[in-house]
Amino acid sequence: MADRSFHIAMYPWFALGHITPYVHMANKLAERGHKISFFLPAKTQHKVEAFNIHPHLITFIPIMVPHVDGLPLGAETTNDVPFPLHPLIMTAMDLTEPDIEAYLRQLKPHFAFYDFTCWLPALTRRLGIKSVVYCIISSATIGYLLCPARKTLEKGMTGSDLLEPPQGFPSSSIKLRAHEAQALAAVTTMDYGSGLSFAERQLMYLSDCDVIGFKTCREIEGPYGEYIGSQFGKPVIFAGPVVPNPPKIALEKQWEKLLSKFQPKTVIFCAFGSECVLKKDRFQELVLGLELTGLPFLVALKPPMGAETIESALPEGFQERLKGRGILYGGWVPQQLILRHRSVGYFVTHCGSGSLAEAMVSDCQLVLLPHVGDQIINARLMAGDLKIGVEVEKGDEDGVFTKYDVCKAVRTLMDHANELGKEVRTNHAQWKEFLLKPGLENSYMDDFVMQLQALV
Repeated sequence: MADRSFHIAMYPWFALGHITPYVHMANKLAERGHKISFFLPAKTQHKVEAFNIHPHLITFIPIMVPHVDGLPLGAETTNDVPFPLHPLIMTAMDLTEPDIEAYLRQLKPHFAFYDFTCWLPALTRRLGIKSVVYCIISSATIGYLLCPARKTLEKGMTGSDLLEPPQGFPSSSIKLRAHEAQALAAVTTMDYGSGLSFAERQLMYLSDCDVIGFKTCREIEGPYGEYIGSQFGKPVIFAGPVVPNPPKIALEKQWEKLLSKFQPKTVIFCAFGSECVLKKDRFQELVLGLELTGLPFLVALKPPMGAETIESALPEGFQERLKGRGILYGGWVPQQLILRHRSVGYFVTHCGSGSLAEAMVSDCQLVLLPHVGDQIINARLMAGDLKIGVEVEKGDEDGVFTKYDVCKAVRTLMDHANELGKEVRTNHAQWKEFLLKPGLENSYMDDFVMQLQALV
């Protein structure tokens, strides 16, 4: 087996923020000659087909998603519904188990990569297939929230529990504010489809798998990965940064024209992923804060709650004052290409794992504005452990930020005399150089493959 290619099935959680990193991982494995059978919701395939750069080895297998009462007709992924309905998407995914079993029996892969489907390891064990949890959520997040040391299933979880790290957790700068701890405790213990809580699902799939893989480097999250391995008694392997290959296409003319009229490294780019929807008052404080910086900016966000368009939610007189300095867009934008544009110098990000991976290898300075879930712990990793970004300050109890908080975070990075800004810029440059070091990714991927081969 050491000299042969192998066959991997992939079945990520029905969220574009999970499916897309799995496609990037499939590309890295296909580069080494391995075959991938990639299960994904039928109507989602067209959204990721362009990322498949090895179609002769990566086969997308569309899965028909059963309808669940309470879901809009045709809903397949978390992108199709608001957050309160995510558990119903999970229930629908659970109902695909018979189809997945039939495919696995037919395909006979060596490995199955998955994340939220807690029933998959028991299925693969029956079929003689090794199960690999491939986590695109940071190991720091899982270690802090979901390790057995928390005894969540026995004792439950409250916000006050999460104000302290679990027993044995590595020394770090991760600290939660009161409102964050309460929100994370509520999500961790909420029903997450088919009568299982989110915590039950996570603990099941991490306990039952053969190996746990993380999309990160030892240099960044090594102690957290080792902690998880000791907590679950599983081998933990690191795939490295798995940074998507630079797009071979050029930035569309409309974006090139809009951005090129500004000076190099002056534009603030603000994007919060495919699912984040802000409250109207927070959206207004955000754009007013960007205005206060005095720099040009591109805001690419979904319209805030209760607004039909991004323009209709703007503060009174805002567009008149901008006079071409601000660009507002409510649809999808080519984020990776925009981050590489010579005029873009700052990135206000929600701290999703995919966005951070793209940003860390760009020259854009990071302004961190997390909203929910793992984004919060990712932000503490970036601003605290690694010191490669500045987080927007928020109220401890209510999580509210103002336009002045947004402006302050950006200006910290703009001001070349600011000591924190200098430290962050230096650290970012060093981490970018490390992550793009020739051979680093290949070394991690080769080691990842070798450790998989040792299992079969």
